[in-house]
Amino acid sequence: MTGRRPTRSTFLRGPSGRSRATRTGALAAGALVACASLAAGCGVVPGTTGGSGDDPITVMTWAPQDTGATNKPGMPAFAQAYARWINDRGGLGGRKLNVLTCNEHNDGITAAKCARRAVKENAVAVVGSYSQHADSFFPVLEGAGIPYIGGYGITNTEFTSPLSYPVNGGQPALLAGLGSALADSCGPVTLIRPDTIAGDQLPVLLDSGLTTGGHERARDQRAAEDATAYDGQSQRALERTTTDPAEPGCVVPVLGDRTGTFMDSFRRAREDYPEVRTATVLGSVDQTTVNASGGASGPYEGAYVTGWYPAVSDPAWGGMKRVIKEQAFGDNDVDAADAGVQTTWIAYTVLKAAVESLGDGEVSAHTLTRALDDGLKVGTGGLTPPLQWKFADKLASVGFPRLVNAEVTLQVVRRGRLVSASEDAVDTTRTLRNADLA
Repeated sequence: MTGRRPTRSTFLRGPSGRSRATRTGALAAGALVACASLAAGCGVVPGTTGGSGDDPITVMTWAPQDTGATNKPGMPAFAQAYARWINDRGGLGGRKLNVLTCNEHNDGITAAKCARRAVKENAVAVVGSYSQHADSFFPVLEGAGIPYIGGYGITNTEFTSPLSYPVNGGQPALLAGLGSALADSCGPVTLIRPDTIAGDQLPVLLDSGLTTGGHERARDQRAAEDATAYDGQSQRALERTTTDPAEPGCVVPVLGDRTGTFMDSFRRAREDYPEVRTATVLGSVDQTTVNASGGASGPYEGAYVTGWYPAVSDPAWGGMKRVIKEQAFGDNDVDAADAGVQTTWIAYTVLKAAVESLGDGEVSAHTLTRALDDGLKVGTGGLTPPLQWKFADKLASVGFPRLVNAEVTLQVVRRGRLVSASEDAVDTTRTLRNADLA
């Protein structure tokens, strides 16, 4: 999770309440405004011409890089590798795939610039991207009618915008699933999360899982998202979770890239306290961070970790691993265990299915959106349930009308390796329905 408190975040903001017809009209009007403002004499709406006939299909993938908070360089790097791989095989439906990338710097102004560039360069979709600044980029995309396919799931707008096609349940599903897993196995639970507007909504999601399982709510502990040490935070968390030696507590850091920094401080502080368990979500930890922290002798040993997808050792990741081996071997940014890279693979799987469904017809932002809205069902080889988007799906009543995949997987660090803790994925739909998101 990232985002500084002065910057307005869209995470878990309630839906606008407009009807679909109203939104559709607004999108059409916005597209004309965008066209007029971007280029004098613009003859077509941006995003509607790329990919017709034998023309290349242009898309964009963006993510923050080189910032002091969470960075996801593997997402645009993998997108470019995917383009090389698919083009070597004849492209998408016989058309060359052209992937634009953009570093949104974890900044709202830059995120909007990335979106405007996508419009200017006639991108037909933004695919497999990460940004917490939905308030900045979604109005631009919606004004041009450009779909946002397979975003990371870090903002509420990704689950409310009619032009968003998420492939996972985002932070809502991860935290609800983690709370459910901890309810039966933890004494007091303390959540350490970013002191940001986005972070303010994490406690209610974790609590939805805890309380559904009959557990008391977690203690909410805020922390700076870009700190270089968390000694005081670690000590405070340990004090709160070791009040009853008969019921060992759980410490749950969800700080994005800074989770590793927290665990370095936590490892030193925990020596003076009774045993506690740790737990977190993928995106805050992966196999690389477990290795860097000492593996089996490190602070993650025994930790529960919820993710959206099967463990990286699952054969279902074979296709993604082939792309990495053939086109990104040696690129340290592209890690098969990174949830961002995995999300990007699934997002491009959706794009491929949508393009192929159009046959020899025009590939444009409009035709892609129409294909996805008209009931296209996309299989991902077992990495997710079949994906199909409706305007108002099963979680519309709690403000997530576009959340179509509420499944999470439960993993555990055992002997220094992230392995599956259960054979089946957990559907968090019922848990999220019970969440107090007001």
